[in-house]
Amino acid sequence: MEASRGAGFQDPGEMLPLKPCLLRRNHSLDQHGVAASCLEELRSKACDILAIDKSLTPITLVLAEDGTIVDDDDYFLCLPSNTKFVALAYNEKWTYNNSDGGTAWVSQESFDADETDSGAGVKWKNVARRLKEDLSSIILLSEEDLQALIDIPCSDLARELCQSCATVQGLQNTVQQVLDQREEARQSKQLLELYLQALEKEGSILSKQEESTAAFSEGVDEVDTGREIASKIALASQILTTLKKPAPELSLSSQDLELVTREDPRALAGALNWDIKKTEMVQQACNKELALRLQQVQSLHSLRNLSSRKNSLPGEQQHPKRAREDPM
Repeated sequence: MEASRGAGFQDPGEMLPLKPCLLRRNHSLDQHGVAASCLEELRSKACDILAIDKSLTPITLVLAEDGTIVDDDDYFLCLPSNTKFVALAYNEKWTYNNSDGGTAWVSQESFDADETDSGAGVKWKNVARRLKEDLSSIILLSEEDLQALIDIPCSDLARELCQSCATVQGLQNTVQQVLDQREEARQSKQLLELYLQALEKEGSILSKQEESTAAFSEGVDEVDTGREIASKIALASQILTTLKKPAPELSLSSQDLELVTREDPRALAGALNWDIKKTEMVQQACNKELALRLQQVQSLHSLRNLSSRKNSLPGEQQHPKRAREDPM
């Protein structure tokens, strides 16, 4: 889109009011506040503030929200204060920025062609579509997906879910409570681990030496077969990184939890540089968390079926449909 240059007459002696604006370069999140009375002044300040090389002029000013080219002073004066502009150098193309999501920059052509491939900026929409199909699937979401639902504006999420803003606000509050509870559980587990470590330090020196010797022997075996075990591991590096965090079972999605529980303990221990005992404890924790989530999903489905039966009309129960007679 392009706003055509107006033909309005402006008295040269008339002092125009300054309009506050926000300026940034393409592919940048750093914004600069400036005030200008016309487009020419805004272009000049953009070159100085954004350090645009003179060889890349003339620059083009576009609206950050949709890439509309602003090339008319009358249109510029009609824009609200603190309008966001992107300064494009010569032969530079505007790219879509989903700054509300926090990270994603994708080309507008790619965004129009296939929205699902445009990165983290539209990830929340994929999560919202899953919830629209089955709200109980929220229990199976990872912390990253839950956080994406909280970060998105309530109005956008309500439009995607076809729900009222009040309903969506309640959903976001509930999701925030779930994340807070998981964080509390993670911190409690950290305190428990510290307590267990303190108890272990109070054990006998002989017991510690035996454990150290056993761990060393086990480590030698893992070094000898390290490359072979590492080649067998099927988990993604993102899952392995999450497993090294405190209470990893609370941060993984249900699909990732299932992958962890199915993995061979020795192969997983080799990939994480852990001993077998610690690896098996983490797998057991992941298995318990997965079972708990599946139980919650089954409970939700049972409640939904019970509610559907209670809400069915009596007339429909008293007059069931007859099977159509076979003409043959």
